[in-house]
Amino acid sequence: MTSTFTTAVGLLAHRDMGLQLPLCALKSAAGYYIGTVHDEHGPVSRESVEYFGTQQQAEEALASGRWTQRLSSGL
Repeated sequence: MTSTFTTAVGLLAHRDMGLQLPLCALKSAAGYYIGTVHDEHGPVSRESVEYFGTQQQAEEALASGRWTQRLSSGL
């Protein structure tokens, strides 16, 4: 039997920039958020609508699926 493991990728990073980057917890001045980062270029997209108070809260939201996907990369 074969199993397939898929990592969730950022919708906005993929749609707007053609990049398939895994989702992760990132930090900004506003707080922690779920987004994507490129090894060479740094942060690429903020995927979550909400900000979280701690990295652990952002990671738990990502793991549980309890976060809201942004539909637009604009302000």
